[in-house]
Amino acid sequence: MAEFSRNNEKKINQVFHELLRAYGISRKYDEHRLKNEWANVVGQTISNQTQSLDIDKDILYVRLNAAALREELSYSKSKLKEALNKAVGKEILRDIIFL
Repeated sequence: MAEFSRNNEKKINQVFHELLRAYGISRKYDEHRLKNEWANVVGQTISNQTQSLDIDKDILYVRLNAAALREELSYSKSKLKEALNKAVGKEILRDIIFL
């Protein structure tokens, strides 16, 4: 059996991200993480009023139950975008559109 070398050690996180890149799914994984962070960023009350989240061409489309909430969130769009990108650790979103 080959001897284990400490020089060849990699953290599991590094290996995981290498696999994502190798299979060409790192972007989809990042988008999935961003959608999962929505409730943490906006809070449970707003998350409960969210019907769907879709990402297309760096734009997050948020479908909400209430027009008043849609209007209120539009005022905080840049802060929400910044908080979501920060939560994922990458600049994924270019814009957010509330529907």
